[in-house]
Amino acid sequence: MWQYQLSFDHPWYLALLIVLPLMWWFSFRSLAGLGSVRRAVAITLRTLVFALIILALAEVNLVRTSDRLTVIFLLDQSLSIPADRREAMIDYTNRAIEQYREENNKTGVIVFGREAAIEIPPFDDDIQVPQAIESTLDPEYTNLASALKLAQASFPEDAAKRIVVISDGNQNVGDALEQAGIMADSGIGIDVVPVFYQSRSEVSVEKVSTPADVRTGQPFDVRVVLNNSAEPTAEDNGEVQGTLRITRSVEGRPQTVTDQPITLPPGKHVLTVRQELDQPSFYTFEARFLPEDRDDDRMSQNNRATNFTYIRGSGQVLFIEDHLHRGEFDLLVDRLRLQELEVTVRPTNQLFTNLAELQPYDTVILANVPRELFTDEQIDMLVRNTEQMGSGIIMLGGPNSYGAGGWTNTELEKAMPLDFQIRNPKVVPKGALALLMHASEIAKGNYWQNVIAREAIKALGPQDYCGLLHWGALGEEWLWLGQSGHGMIPIGPNRDKMLARLSRMTPGDMPDFNPSLIMARKAFNQLPDAAIRHMIVISDGDPTPPTAGVVTGLINAKVTVTTVAVGSHGPAGHVELQKLATATGGKYYKVNQAKALPKIFQREARRVARPLIFENPDGFNVAIRYPHEMISGIDEPIPPLTGFVMTTVKANPLVEVELVAEVSEDEANNSILASWTYGAGRAVCFTSDAGARWANSWTNWDGYDKFFSQMVRWSMRPVGQQGNYSLSTDVESGKVRVVVTALDKEDEFLNFLDLSGAVVGPDMQPLPLRLDQTAPGRYIGEFDATDAGNYFITLSPGAGQAPIRAGVNVPYSAEFRDRTTDEPLLEMLAGMEPVGGERGLVIESGTSGQMDDALASWLATDVFRPGLAKAESSQGIWYLLVFVASCLFFGDVLIRRVSMSLTWVPPLVAKARDRLLGRETAPAATQYMDRLKSSKVQVSERIEKQRAAVRFEPSEEAASSTEVYEELPEAVEKKPPPKPATGGIEQPQAEEEGYTSRLLKAKKKVWEDRKQD
Repeated sequence: MWQYQLSFDHPWYLALLIVLPLMWWFSFRSLAGLGSVRRAVAITLRTLVFALIILALAEVNLVRTSDRLTVIFLLDQSLSIPADRREAMIDYTNRAIEQYREENNKTGVIVFGREAAIEIPPFDDDIQVPQAIESTLDPEYTNLASALKLAQASFPEDAAKRIVVISDGNQNVGDALEQAGIMADSGIGIDVVPVFYQSRSEVSVEKVSTPADVRTGQPFDVRVVLNNSAEPTAEDNGEVQGTLRITRSVEGRPQTVTDQPITLPPGKHVLTVRQELDQPSFYTFEARFLPEDRDDDRMSQNNRATNFTYIRGSGQVLFIEDHLHRGEFDLLVDRLRLQELEVTVRPTNQLFTNLAELQPYDTVILANVPRELFTDEQIDMLVRNTEQMGSGIIMLGGPNSYGAGGWTNTELEKAMPLDFQIRNPKVVPKGALALLMHASEIAKGNYWQNVIAREAIKALGPQDYCGLLHWGALGEEWLWLGQSGHGMIPIGPNRDKMLARLSRMTPGDMPDFNPSLIMARKAFNQLPDAAIRHMIVISDGDPTPPTAGVVTGLINAKVTVTTVAVGSHGPAGHVELQKLATATGGKYYKVNQAKALPKIFQREARRVARPLIFENPDGFNVAIRYPHEMISGIDEPIPPLTGFVMTTVKANPLVEVELVAEVSEDEANNSILASWTYGAGRAVCFTSDAGARWANSWTNWDGYDKFFSQMVRWSMRPVGQQGNYSLSTDVESGKVRVVVTALDKEDEFLNFLDLSGAVVGPDMQPLPLRLDQTAPGRYIGEFDATDAGNYFITLSPGAGQAPIRAGVNVPYSAEFRDRTTDEPLLEMLAGMEPVGGERGLVIESGTSGQMDDALASWLATDVFRPGLAKAESSQGIWYLLVFVASCLFFGDVLIRRVSMSLTWVPPLVAKARDRLLGRETAPAATQYMDRLKSSKVQVSERIEKQRAAVRFEPSEEAASSTEVYEELPEAVEKKPPPKPATGGIEQPQAEEEGYTSRLLKAKKKVWEDRKQD
């Protein structure tokens, strides 16, 4: 399974090993004094140290080679592949794994559409893919490149790598060839299994072609391109019958242009409808094909297409007013119409739903409308319509406008020349808002609690206070705390902290209202500088109602309480919530749909922002601060006003403040009229109203009509001479190609124009567009359009000229446009030769077209076959060699510098051997005592034998001598004295006396030595 070998990063260092013989020669002579054994050991150690250092310098690596193989299957789950083919792909994957995977080989599955996801990670087992794919994908696109990239990142390092792509190859996002080249360089092989479709009819509406812009009353053609991809056979000529319906929409109101039956033979066909329109506007044309027999049309997603045409006229104004206060600005609308401005009034309950509905208008006026009546998407459309499409936008003041209307921290605030917050606390009194969250039984209750809390915090200014009470682990508690110990803290430095805490909030089921309301009242009482004190309670009415004393305390603290009843705990709890709101001067809401909650909280948060309104019944003067086109011909004195919404001038040199209110020295917050250029459009802020409340004295002013008409005209998109420009668009391969032909009044080509363009996509995000001149009077550019939807184009020909506007619709993804297998792409993927391996295979599916035959053909190829570079893992071990060399070097120094006996080595080796073999050895002390006892017995036996031979009883002196002998150390030789020569005559007595005398002499010598010591 595993094979090991060594490799070197710098092998030329190994040449230093030739120095070893020279080192041996010098060491043999210089170490001669150590003796033969020590010298041999020292030279051996020195040789090892030198060799290890050389190997470390060469950076030796331990290379491990594996025979394992990992195969990852990539399954195309896009909608261009029929459902039966997708099921067959999963069946093939399961059977191929079961049939060919060997032990220790891994396999995994990745599914892909617009994005890729790991369905089953690489695993050492016979995995089986379920027919119902669990991963969530966008099936309207094919991004094969992302699947290849994810597979490369998913491979383990200890195996050879192969990918099996099962797809039709119709990629419309990403570049699979580029990614496959990267994988081939990494040694990854690619097999492909082309998925073919059964031959059947397919009709698609490929394009609706209209002129980009047309003059009023000018005839033009609407061309519809249809394609029948059926292949005629002997049994069927491939014709498809159905109905072509063309509709025209303006401001969201559709009208039928034609509804005719048609018969489409195979191939492409162009149908033309003549049109002539007198009403200037932005028109949307849609063509839809409806087949009589659904079996004649495999995919319905590609049966419609859309395009836009702009009918030019004089400038138009969209006037948006609050549907709850309709008619408040009728005077201003009538005066603007008298100034020959085309004004369309639309209430907030009939707002636009897409960017196309805003295109007929050259400026949009928001007349005292609150933020909660607009969705985030609609606000984004207003901003993009100004920034990219060049339309103007005007915001008129009133109690529901600017910061007082909840527009703080919105995208619209970014587009206006004034900030809707007052950052100077000396100018505007502070407000305080407390939120009380109670767990509710509405769908996604915790999610909506977070949403509404965020909206409330966003509506407050930086000088305002905010706190949030909820039922947590410790009971009633503040979600965040300030230095004062309670949770009412200023928004300015803590906004990010508050929003971060909200994401972790999980309100519990609060049992009683009293503790939370008491905590809130105490916190309000510690904020003497809070001029507005408001509280919002959201609950299902289940907690114990507040007592009369608690409610009285809130009233005395001047806290208004708004209650929001949600959930289903019956009317009793809701009645208590209504009583609390009525007693404190707040409002009561009963909510059945969770989506209504954010607007309620936005509306209630505006109560805290009321101090932004400055009112003086006696009136105040208005002064001109900057001469501007909007106030051209307007002379002082200007009639006084009685109120306006305070704002802050943006710190931007492009902002121009034309009028200010003379109410304080700080003119940064007293702006009445301000303007700037935002992107391709213009934005204007007028912080007072137009006569209904604060500008009553202006209604009889001679300059009223002139002032407001000049304001509107300055903000409008240029509507002057457009010149002879023609614009066409074409959608192909996920890109929109824009072609502009420019002519002058004499129909001569206009060259070297600096055509700047802006595009807004379906997601309201800007897209880059660059136009380059490619021929006389001809300019071409393109931008990516991979997402289906509307794309709006605005081109600026130059100063003083009206912009060129056009729209193009991508009705459906290219996924539904490609109806044949991209065999060349799949063959090129398989043809990539991996480093160290063989090219992949194109696994054919047979010729019968039947799924069973295709499966049999696919399974004839072993995708787990060898032929790829074996997986290698390399690890440097030079540092280990350096460590070993250091240890051996210590041994080399030790053996040369320290003289030691090696007699202990054999016993140690023997002892180690005995332990390894399991032999029992007696302790050393026991063996020593046994030898002493044995010696004593032997000496005693010898003495007894000698006594018996001479029949001699030893005297006391002899006995003592024997005791001395027994006490002599081992150094004294313990053996009987030699017999003297007697000429063959035995003389035992003399022998005994000689032996005894020697013992006495030895005893005397021992005592004398002791005395000397």
